Amino acid sequence: MKTNIKYLAIAAVALFASCNKQLDITPEGSPSAQNFWKTEQDAIKAEAGMYEKYNEEDYYGRGMFWFINASDDMVTGRNKPEADNIKNFNRNYIGGGYTESQWSMRYAIIKRANDIIINVPNITMDEARKKQIIGDAYFNAGLVYFQLAANYGNDKAGVPIVTPETDASVPVAKANNVNENYDYIISLLLKAADNLPYFSEMKDTDYGKAHKTAAWAYLSKVYLYKKDYTNAAKYADMVISSGKHDLLTNFVDVFKAANNWSKEYIWSVVCTPNGGGTGWGSKLPGVMLTNKAWGIYNGWGYYLPTKELYDSFESGDLRREATILKPGDKFQFFGAERTFTKDGGATSNYQFKKYMEPFSYANPIPTHVNPNGDNGTTDLNVPLMRYAEVLLIKAEAAINLNGAGAGDTELNKIRKRAGLIAKSGMTLVDLKRERRNELAGEWADRHRDLVRWGDAQATYAKPLHDFDGAVIWPARNFNPQVHDVWAVPQREIDNSSGVIKQNAGW
Repeated sequence: MKTNIKYLAIAAVALFASCNKQLDITPEGSPSAQNFWKTEQDAIKAEAGMYEKYNEEDYYGRGMFWFINASDDMVTGRNKPEADNIKNFNRNYIGGGYTESQWSMRYAIIKRANDIIINVPNITMDEARKKQIIGDAYFNAGLVYFQLAANYGNDKAGVPIVTPETDASVPVAKANNVNENYDYIISLLLKAADNLPYFSEMKDTDYGKAHKTAAWAYLSKVYLYKKDYTNAAKYADMVISSGKHDLLTNFVDVFKAANNWSKEYIWSVVCTPNGGGTGWGSKLPGVMLTNKAWGIYNGWGYYLPTKELYDSFESGDLRREATILKPGDKFQFFGAERTFTKDGGATSNYQFKKYMEPFSYANPIPTHVNPNGDNGTTDLNVPLMRYAEVLLIKAEAAINLNGAGAGDTELNKIRKRAGLIAKSGMTLVDLKRERRNELAGEWADRHRDLVRWGDAQATYAKPLHDFDGAVIWPARNFNPQVHDVWAVPQREIDNSSGVIKQNAGW
């Protein structure tokens, strides 16, 4: 990990020649020097450039997490009107700063991936390395397209498809529907899987780049969203039967930096607390940390759990205490035992605990925690996809295909680790609870689950509560004909001269 982070950071800068500030980077992110695309080193630098956005605060630090924050599992945490508008499905958030960049940052990565797909095949270089870099480009394009399509696309309209052959200077209209996007994403991920090595075959200096089972795992998730349960099960099974992955014995160990590359790893944001003196990767651990962290560190105090989430766990579920801190809980922070108390202005009395391990050590700065609390990265890679989610995808697909009990094998593996007894005949109700409890506070996206299950309207019609039962978020009006997708960023509509249309109802 240590060498890979330095590699990504340095190579991303080298890609843009003498540029030394992020503002100097070409907006579309395309390396366009006339003497580029000549050597193996050019290909390696271009590959690193696809990961440069991972370090942006609004990419995997917050950004789309404001959309995940709409779920019933969490509340905003602090008084933020624009964030409140997002959570309340209020169109007044359109044009604000929190989510406007999601669209353009991901299309920048697609542009960089497309440039690799076009140019790298013509470079004389090691063929195995060439194949891996091309596979990485297909994977990254497929991944960010999926993030865009799932959040902005529905049966009324998808998102623009920009292929390697598309003229990037000409605005592209949205796809007719999200299934067009999913079909294109599937084609990208299939090509990625064909080109990529297994993670076990990679050098440690390449850790953090795409690998074969990551492509299969996201194929299973795309098919799940497409409601093609046969193929969702097929690709989940390919990950499962590969023998490359397994659950860690203890749930709490998943969120320890020492296990960043464990068998449970599928895909993560690679993070470092002090690479090059600035840190790298997702700031989510610092964003979720209690505001001002009891005067010891600059926690941001966002995305706080609700009583609804806490109460959803079965009695004896080991995941609950590993996931959530509540008043009176004991925990380690900067080498000392503390009793959890909330910040005075916090919306909720709870805090997510999953990303707290780096803060537990005595003197964790800079070995485990970024010296700069405004950039709260740690040495824990923030997971985007875990093997546990692959099991959950397989179980959901199996139940949809074959009814109650068809997902028992996968669900009971997860339940056993959580300290729960095995069950038989489990239904979609059981699947939904296990998915919620296993993946709470993660990028798996509880809000998107509720939308695709058709449960969002009824769920959001109920208020959210604090530890003591007080209402901390009122009931909300979710219109499934409008709010099943988020609004297209206004600047994308403006920049396209109206070629890109706003999603219906927004």
